[in-house]
Amino acid sequence: MATLGGLERSVMSLLWDSAESLSANDVRDRLGEDLAVTTVLTVLSRLERKDMVRRERSTRPHRYSAVASREEHTVEMLNEVLGTAGDREAVLARFIGGIPDSEAAALRRLLQK
Repeated sequence: MATLGGLERSVMSLLWDSAESLSANDVRDRLGEDLAVTTVLTVLSRLERKDMVRRERSTRPHRYSAVASREEHTVEMLNEVLGTAGDREAVLARFIGGIPDSEAAALRRLLQK
Protein backbone atom coordinates (compact mmCIF):
# COMPACT_ATOMS: atom_id res chain seq x y z
CA MET A 1 0.00 0.00 0.00
CA ALA A 2 1.37 3.35 -1.01
CA THR A 3 1.93 5.89 1.72
CA LEU A 4 0.69 9.41 1.15
CA GLY A 5 2.31 12.75 1.84
CA GLY A 6 0.36 15.68 3.23
CA LEU A 7 -0.51 17.25 -0.12
CA GLU A 8 -1.43 13.84 -1.55
CA ARG A 9 -3.80 13.26 1.39
CA SER A 10 -5.40 16.67 0.83
CA VAL A 11 -5.90 15.94 -2.88
CA MET A 12 -7.34 12.49 -2.17
CA SER A 13 -9.71 13.98 0.40
CA LEU A 14 -11.00 16.42 -2.23
CA LEU A 15 -11.45 13.64 -4.78
CA TRP A 16 -13.21 11.38 -2.27
CA ASP A 17 -15.56 14.21 -1.25
CA SER A 18 -16.38 15.25 -4.82
CA ALA A 19 -19.44 13.87 -6.58
CA GLU A 20 -17.72 14.43 -9.93
CA SER A 21 -14.25 14.11 -11.40
CA LEU A 22 -12.08 17.21 -11.09
CA SER A 23 -9.54 18.94 -13.31
CA ALA A 24 -6.15 19.95 -11.91
CA ASN A 25 -7.40 23.55 -11.81
CA ASP A 26 -10.48 22.46 -9.84
CA VAL A 27 -8.26 20.67 -7.35
CA ARG A 28 -5.92 23.66 -7.03
CA ASP A 29 -8.83 26.06 -6.51
CA ARG A 30 -10.49 23.83 -3.89
CA LEU A 31 -7.28 23.30 -1.95
CA GLY A 32 -7.28 27.00 -1.13
CA GLU A 33 -3.49 27.12 -1.15
CA ASP A 34 -1.21 29.18 -3.34
CA LEU A 35 -0.06 26.27 -5.54
CA ALA A 36 0.97 26.19 -9.16
CA VAL A 37 -1.18 23.98 -11.33
CA THR A 38 2.01 22.11 -12.31
CA THR A 39 2.46 21.15 -8.66
CA VAL A 40 -1.09 19.79 -8.54
CA LEU A 41 -0.51 17.91 -11.81
CA THR A 42 2.64 16.35 -10.34
CA VAL A 43 0.71 15.19 -7.27
CA LEU A 44 -2.09 13.80 -9.43
CA SER A 45 0.44 11.94 -11.59
CA ARG A 46 2.03 10.41 -8.51
CA LEU A 47 -1.37 9.34 -7.22
CA GLU A 48 -2.14 7.83 -10.62
CA ARG A 49 1.12 5.82 -10.48
CA LYS A 50 0.10 4.64 -7.01
CA ASP A 51 -3.20 3.41 -8.54
CA MET A 52 -5.24 5.73 -6.35
CA VAL A 53 -6.41 8.11 -9.07
CA ARG A 54 -7.72 7.55 -12.57
CA ARG A 55 -7.32 10.14 -15.29
CA GLU A 56 -10.00 10.69 -17.92
CA ARG A 57 -7.99 11.36 -21.04
CA SER A 58 -11.00 11.76 -23.33
CA THR A 59 -11.61 15.33 -22.16
CA ARG A 60 -9.50 18.46 -22.09
CA PRO A 61 -8.46 19.38 -19.54
CA HIS A 62 -8.05 15.87 -18.15
CA ARG A 63 -10.27 15.05 -15.21
CA TYR A 64 -9.32 12.99 -12.18
CA SER A 65 -11.26 10.80 -9.79
CA ALA A 66 -10.45 8.39 -6.99
CA VAL A 67 -10.09 4.74 -8.01
CA ALA A 68 -11.62 3.52 -4.73
CA SER A 69 -13.73 5.14 -2.04
CA ARG A 70 -12.20 6.43 1.17
CA GLU A 71 -13.73 3.45 2.98
CA GLU A 72 -12.31 0.94 0.50
CA HIS A 73 -8.87 2.55 0.82
CA THR A 74 -9.07 2.38 4.60
CA VAL A 75 -10.00 -1.31 4.49
CA GLU A 76 -7.02 -1.99 2.19
CA MET A 77 -4.72 -0.25 4.67
CA LEU A 78 -6.16 -2.18 7.62
CA ASN A 79 -5.80 -5.48 5.77
CA GLU A 80 -2.20 -4.66 4.90
CA VAL A 81 -1.37 -3.83 8.50
CA LEU A 82 -3.07 -6.99 9.74
CA GLY A 83 -1.22 -8.98 7.09
CA THR A 84 2.11 -7.90 8.57
CA ALA A 85 1.12 -8.60 12.18
CA GLY A 86 2.63 -11.64 13.83
CA ASP A 87 -0.48 -12.11 15.96
CA ARG A 88 -3.56 -10.79 14.15
CA GLU A 89 -5.85 -11.67 17.04
CA ALA A 90 -3.75 -9.62 19.47
CA VAL A 91 -3.81 -6.63 17.12
CA LEU A 92 -7.58 -6.91 16.69
CA ALA A 93 -8.05 -7.24 20.46
CA ARG A 94 -6.03 -4.09 21.13
CA PHE A 95 -7.87 -2.20 18.39
CA ILE A 96 -11.30 -3.23 19.65
CA GLY A 97 -10.28 -2.49 23.24
CA GLY A 98 -9.47 1.07 22.27
CA ILE A 99 -12.69 2.05 20.50
CA PRO A 100 -15.46 4.02 22.20
CA ASP A 101 -18.57 2.22 23.45
CA SER A 102 -20.71 3.67 20.64
CA GLU A 103 -18.41 2.16 18.01
CA ALA A 104 -18.20 -1.12 19.94
CA ALA A 105 -22.00 -1.33 19.81
CA ALA A 106 -21.93 -0.71 16.05
CA LEU A 107 -19.26 -3.40 15.68
CA ARG A 108 -21.42 -5.89 17.61
CA ARG A 109 -24.37 -5.14 15.32
CA LEU A 110 -22.23 -5.62 12.22
CA LEU A 111 -20.82 -8.92 13.49
CA GLN A 112 -24.32 -10.24 14.20
CA LYS A 113 -25.36 -9.72 10.57
